[in-house]
Amino acid sequence: MSSLRVKRIGVLASGRGSNLAALLKADLTPAQIVCVLSDKAAAPALELARQAGVEVVQHLAPKPFAGDRTAYDASVTAALREAGVDFVCLAGYMRLVSPSFVADWRGRMINIHPSLLPSFKGLDAQAQAIAAGVKLAGCTVHYVSEEMDAGEIIAQAAIEVLPGDTALSLSERLLPVEHRLYVETVQKLVRSTATAQSS
Repeated sequence: MSSLRVKRIGVLASGRGSNLAALLKADLTPAQIVCVLSDKAAAPALELARQAGVEVVQHLAPKPFAGDRTAYDASVTAALREAGVDFVCLAGYMRLVSPSFVADWRGRMINIHPSLLPSFKGLDAQAQAIAAGVKLAGCTVHYVSEEMDAGEIIAQAAIEVLPGDTALSLSERLLPVEHRLYVETVQKLVRSTATAQSS
């Protein structure tokens, strides 16, 4: 069996970067996070990446693209390819990606969403869950497709909605479950891909 080639992961983040932090702390062998990009200059995720010694840490401002999502996404793809990225993880990335971006990374780009998809797509998933009166909430790792939060489901984890839960309390209890599920899923994906390619 040949040696496993290191998978180079790029992460797109817009905010605090808690899922990014979980991935950076994890053993992702034979993968490595080599690139973190953000559409927000002040995103704490960028500083997390710098502190972790990620090779490429970059703010890509959408403003120069004047609302042209396809052109902006082409610049993101260019930056990812320049960094030699094989696989993309969205981690609190708040921009809707264009169909061309999905096509560029189809089957190699995943996202984590804080609900048990296909229920409660989009923003404020915990508030949606509380309003619906469900007994279980959770999170979903899925491949990114052209439709928001509608790609093929890879893995899910559930927690009980407790009496008196608010959107905030539910979100706080769900966050460590999100981190664990995302890390475990990325580990499985990169290792299964590497094993298949080396056999």
